[in-house]
Order: sequence, then C-alpha cells, then structure tokens
Amino acid sequence: MTIGAWIFYAIFAVVLALIAFFVASEAETKTTKIAIIIALCIVIAGMFAGLRAYYKYTESGKRALTDQKSNLSGGIERTIIVYTADGKIIARYEGKIDLEPNDGGYVKFDYQGKRYIYYNCFVESIAEIGGK
Repeated sequence: MTIGAWIFYAIFAVVLALIAFFVASEAETKTTKIAIIIALCIVIAGMFAGLRAYYKYTESGKRALTDQKSNLSGGIERTIIVYTADGKIIARYEGKIDLEPNDGGYVKFDYQGKRYIYYNCFVESIAEIGGK
C-alpha cells in the first residue's frame, strides 16, 4: 500500500476502535461487549484486505505504487524520447528519471544533475516498472 493508504487505514482503524470501545463500555452484557470487539476486528481486517487487494490486483493501484516508488527513489529506469511536431527526434535520455506531471503543455524532468524542460513537443516515455 502507499504511504497515504497506510495513514488513512491507521486513522480510520483508530477512530473505529475508539467508537467500538466506547459502545462496548456502555453495553450491559459481556456477550454484547465481546460481539462488538469481534465486529470491530472483522471490519478492520476487511478494510485492510480491501486496500491490499486494490494495490495488488488493480492497475490503478499498481500505478499508484509505481508513482510512489518513483517519487521516493528519485525516478525509475526509463527511456525518454523527445520529438518535433513532424516526428524528428530532438533528444533521447536513458536512466533513472522522474517526470513531473503537469497540464501546461510542457514536460519537465531532472537528469544527471540538470533540469530539462521541453515546450510544445511530443514526448515518449518508456519506463521499466517490472512485472510480467
């Protein structure tokens, strides 16, 4: 899971636990208290299983993990090819590169201690992310 997912899970689990323990403390019978605690454990385990399945078995979850890995390690192994509008290659870069996403019509990345920004061009990025 991503760091954000772990934080969400921890906060949500603690809030659920506090609510469950408060409700259990107000319950009249010991059986009801035990049932509430068991229900809490089932809900927390189910939430963990759901989040784990999302990040392990869905493509968007796998992309989120790859994005986090890239952010935390300074990029991932990739090849970047920059083209003109008519298809001529301007530049080619290979190595550990972290692309910065944007909506401004440009691509920006750092490579071997230099910052590169390309405006109004076509960029192909092929990343080595592992898998099958």
